[in-house]
Amino acid sequence: MSLLPDLAALKSARRLVIKIGSALLVEGGSRQLRKKWLAAMAEDVADLMAGGTQVILVSSGAVAMGMAPLGFDSRPARLEEAQAAAAVGQIRLAQAYQSLFDIHDIVIAQVLLTIHDLEDRPRYLNARNTVEALLERGVVPVINENDTVATSELRFGDNDRLAARVAQMAGADALILLSDIDGLYDSDPRHNPDARFLPLVEDITPEIEAMAGPPGGTTVGTGGMITKLMAAKIALAGGSSMVIMNGGANHPIKRLFGGERATLFRAGTDALTVRKRWIRGMMAPKGTLYVDDGAVSALKKGASLLPAGITRVDGTFERGDLVAFTGPDGLPVGQGLISYGSAETRKLKGHKMSEAQDILGYAGRSALVHRDDLVLI
Repeated sequence: MSLLPDLAALKSARRLVIKIGSALLVEGGSRQLRKKWLAAMAEDVADLMAGGTQVILVSSGAVAMGMAPLGFDSRPARLEEAQAAAAVGQIRLAQAYQSLFDIHDIVIAQVLLTIHDLEDRPRYLNARNTVEALLERGVVPVINENDTVATSELRFGDNDRLAARVAQMAGADALILLSDIDGLYDSDPRHNPDARFLPLVEDITPEIEAMAGPPGGTTVGTGGMITKLMAAKIALAGGSSMVIMNGGANHPIKRLFGGERATLFRAGTDALTVRKRWIRGMMAPKGTLYVDDGAVSALKKGASLLPAGITRVDGTFERGDLVAFTGPDGLPVGQGLISYGSAETRKLKGHKMSEAQDILGYAGRSALVHRDDLVLI
């Protein structure tokens, strides 16, 4: 089967999020880690990184990895027991990841999130900045849902949607969902031998949603096709394409780029464009930064906004709020999401970013407003 051009382009993607389901990591009967599979996955990630692609992993498996040590024969029905299994399994899972990525001299970082962390603005910004800092240093963030404190996430397989929110947060080119099915069919292929496979989905219509069927519940995982379509909606809205493929055999990413069957949900635009459109559409800035000619010139060339070019700060705002930029002629220049509160911004005004440590007592962010977080008017 020939590879869709969009899938071929992912070989050289700037940033990918790969979601790994419990059924791929853990043997259903023995509840033991599929170590050879994970070793092959680590090799796939190393190859991507060698080609210049940044990789974020979103991993299920904590509950599944903790079931055997606690003596559970099946996934616990009681929430507190599932959370106890997650607490035990999380340590084992992180150890397994690092030991296999050590072979490729790749550092991993564990990041525990719930969907709620990505819906609270300050927590969202902290998570995004942490992930960015890790990626800049060549680290692979392994993000898990925080099962020990989650409630709805634990019961309905929200790791698919969590992965989509991570892709949205990170501005990823695509989210790859490694599943136990090779993609989307117009009906359940387990029950209908004539089910038609869909290699490409460009619009999630009610007809497409009807093809998903009920949530899955037959493996150590908790998701199903319906959660994957929910994830696709989130990813596409954020400008990230999404791929569903069967990741059961070794080297799933190599197999994907080798032409193995998969369903591509194609985004209509890229993540950064979506983000810029959203910022452009915001209409209630909390403050105004007055900038000099040098700052205006730098912004027009695609630079971030630095404090050295700020001549005046009006308004009261917090980190992550929208602020407007005004030039020396009094005309609007642009707007963006600021990385500092108004008190800190006033202290930094007119200074170099390298002086932040001395002025504020901490280094903070690399710019007042990062170029990805601003638009010009």
